[in-house]
Amino acid sequence: MRHLLVLLTLFLACLRGFAAEGPKAVVILCYHDVRDEVGGSPMQTGTPGHAPGIVSPGVRASLDAEQYTNSTRNVAAHFDWLRSHGYHVISLQQLIDARTGHGSLPDKPILLTFDDGLSSVYTKVFPLLKAYKYPAVVAVVGAWTNLPPGGKVENGAHPFFRDDFATWDQLREMQDSGLVEIASHTYDQHHGIYANPQGNQIPAVTAHAYRPETHDYESDDDYARRLRADLTRSSNEIRAWLGRAPRAVMWPYGESNKTGDSIAASLGMAVSFTLGGDLHTHDAGLQDIPRVVIMSNASVGDLVWDIQHAERKQVVRAVQVDLDYVFDPDPAQQERNLGVLLDRIKALGPTHVWLQAFADPAGDDSAAQVYFPNHLLPMRADLLSRVAWQLRTRCGVQVYAWMPVLAWRLPDREQQARLQIHPHAGINPEKPVRLNPFLPETRALVGTLYEDMARSAPITGILFHDDAILRDTDDLGPQAPAPGPARTKALIDFTIELRERAQLWRPEIETARNLFAEPVLHPRSENWYAQSLPSFLLAYDEVALMAMPQLEGAGNSNRWLEDLTAKVAAAGALDKTVFELQTVDWKAHDRQIPTAEIVQQMHLLQARGVRHLAYYPDDFLKNHPVLNELRPAFSASDNLPQHFEEAQ
Repeated sequence: MRHLLVLLTLFLACLRGFAAEGPKAVVILCYHDVRDEVGGSPMQTGTPGHAPGIVSPGVRASLDAEQYTNSTRNVAAHFDWLRSHGYHVISLQQLIDARTGHGSLPDKPILLTFDDGLSSVYTKVFPLLKAYKYPAVVAVVGAWTNLPPGGKVENGAHPFFRDDFATWDQLREMQDSGLVEIASHTYDQHHGIYANPQGNQIPAVTAHAYRPETHDYESDDDYARRLRADLTRSSNEIRAWLGRAPRAVMWPYGESNKTGDSIAASLGMAVSFTLGGDLHTHDAGLQDIPRVVIMSNASVGDLVWDIQHAERKQVVRAVQVDLDYVFDPDPAQQERNLGVLLDRIKALGPTHVWLQAFADPAGDDSAAQVYFPNHLLPMRADLLSRVAWQLRTRCGVQVYAWMPVLAWRLPDREQQARLQIHPHAGINPEKPVRLNPFLPETRALVGTLYEDMARSAPITGILFHDDAILRDTDDLGPQAPAPGPARTKALIDFTIELRERAQLWRPEIETARNLFAEPVLHPRSENWYAQSLPSFLLAYDEVALMAMPQLEGAGNSNRWLEDLTAKVAAAGALDKTVFELQTVDWKAHDRQIPTAEIVQQMHLLQARGVRHLAYYPDDFLKNHPVLNELRPAFSASDNLPQHFEEAQ
């Protein structure tokens, strides 16, 4: 019952948010199949500790289609509740007019969407739309609508057959009613394609296909041609059968990128929708509009509790993982290592995995290799995409690529010497070697690496590594600001530039950045780090605070953590700060910190109001920290936010 309450709390929270945010905040609901009887038991979905209405696209791709079914009775109850509480269901045209400055929206606007073009949208939903006079958008997959007798579609655990999809005649009748607008769900891209040498199937709309016969990848041009051909066919098919070309595309699995949006817009589909994301955006344009999925046969009758704090950021439980522990020259051993990781993450129940995307074979703290196809550095193995996708689909976690910002070791020694930061005369150099972010060549080079990473890996976010520091002893050239807030801002701006390069392929990507404790405890040390908690809070979705007393040489770890927490709390930053503990004492010959000590620190932090926790490293091959000891203190499912517990 809890997961239904959480979903419906989110649903009501989205709707109630209008009162504070004004008439331009639109919530878009996404339904799939509707049946009189819904079989099977509801299943907890989404990421652990997160409301299941916001479903990770990768998670959604792996779920049984039954979980996306709602009963006719409950959908009718949803519609009735909307009407009785003064909400206004709008059309796609009203949304377009409002976001292009040609109209305004009523108070409490809602847009209804139905994906996949299933027959139930005609037999079950259309009568309800007519009864309530509610407009809706129905997205069809052309190949499914054209499915021949005897054909079937593998979509989750249960196949669909011809009779499971609405016919073109039924779609035309709905369109002619004036209530239903038909959108594209692509012609035949609602499936996975092989995207790496290990054979992972990743959503076709965003993946570059791996070609085993030539051991290479689909080029950007080939990828764009494939997508253009598919969307052209989808548009032409809808226009041929219904007399109108689609104006909107609902991206399968909620996966999208700028290339797809651009192609769709050039074909007349200027409006595009995803899943998840920020549901309270104002005038946010017509592309990549987020939707909330209504699932697990949600009942309005379960909406029973106060939702004042439902918009608080949900709990984060992040595990920072070294891909070096997964990698092995022996493919069989590498698969065994991956299996151990997946079993551990599934049992532990975090919300996020911060996954190493680079390799440091020389051990000098500089990234000389990466785990993804790219244009600049040696690829140790094409491993990031496989591990990220397995974690998302099998463990239900959000995966952030953990990437360096400055600490890169380039193959070209002359280029490395030209671009790296050198200390002022008479100052000894420090590790790691870092590239100068004030050189255009550095910015272009690192930006290419971020774009290559996002192109190939199905990640949901980026963790900017702790190498993103600038010392007051660094010789950065005349173009660099003086140490202090201006230099901090310049480095933040560089990371935002890197995020934007990644967003070409992953538009909804989130960001977190490592922050050393010293600038929090002693703000004047910003001159030494070019880091600042207030500035980070404004720039990133999360701040990954390195709450590592042994690393900082603290004599009394508990007192040090208490002081750090007090500083963060005084800044009003607990809601966006993830406290990352260390599990290894690197200054004591890599001594493993006992799990009991790590758990005690977690309890200490939580007792002082800390909501978000992480730790590094996770040695899953050696079971450190010890899983059974760690889970009660760390697991997201065992540590739901207080307002989740109050819902029971």
